[in-house]
Amino acid sequence: MGEEGRSTSRQKVAAFLDLAWVRNGIIGVILFNAVILGMETSGRIMAVAGDVIIALDRLCLTIFVIEIGLKLYAQRLSFFRQGWNVFDFVIVGISLVPGAGAYTVLRALRILRLMRVVSVTPSLRRVVEGFLRALPGMGSVFLLMTMIFYIGAVMATKLFQASFPQWFGSLGASAYSLFQIMTLESWSMGIVRPVMEVYPYAWAFFVPFIMMTTFAVVNLLVGLIVNSMQDAHAEESNKQTTDYRDEVLARLRKIEARLEASERERG
Repeated sequence: MGEEGRSTSRQKVAAFLDLAWVRNGIIGVILFNAVILGMETSGRIMAVAGDVIIALDRLCLTIFVIEIGLKLYAQRLSFFRQGWNVFDFVIVGISLVPGAGAYTVLRALRILRLMRVVSVTPSLRRVVEGFLRALPGMGSVFLLMTMIFYIGAVMATKLFQASFPQWFGSLGASAYSLFQIMTLESWSMGIVRPVMEVYPYAWAFFVPFIMMTTFAVVNLLVGLIVNSMQDAHAEESNKQTTDYRDEVLARLRKIEARLEASERERG
């Protein structure tokens, strides 16, 4: 088979993988495999149908390997230029490592195959891409939050260490307690009210801390992520519009070329 024949063959394979029923079939296999991996955690189910479940798991893995192989054949080295392809390659590669001996922990990582739903579902990809776009801006917010936590932990340790060493006995313990308070997990009855029984004005420290972290900084992070997701969606929409415009212009140029050729023949 010549180079032209191989190129045609690669195009056919790429077109096959891009078919809607093929993409939906891969999603179905991913979801089915996730259920199978969950069933493997049940000793009762494995005792009854362990051989069947293992066989189905291997069948799913075989389908994933074939899919990756076809993509590699169709795209060659350009396969690794797309981040989502590399993501799929790593996930499937982890699944091929023997789950025994020093690699036993990798058996648990097989459930990461479920994350492949992200790579084959455009709407989920937009969510992840939006989150990644927000990371640079989130860095500044995390730095601000780190400063607030450090200042709060130092103050809380100095103020409440003597009476509540279990919560504020060290800088690390104070930081962890403040993190619990930020998440609003049992912050009032669990920590703040007992502290206020000894230090009645402790609310003057905890309430501003919650206002700054939970209601201000955390909402700022959410806003950054939402804004980045909107930007990613807008870019994708603009790209689709541009591609459609280019396709229409290309067709118009072909029509103009045919009309000009027809006029020349008549002349």
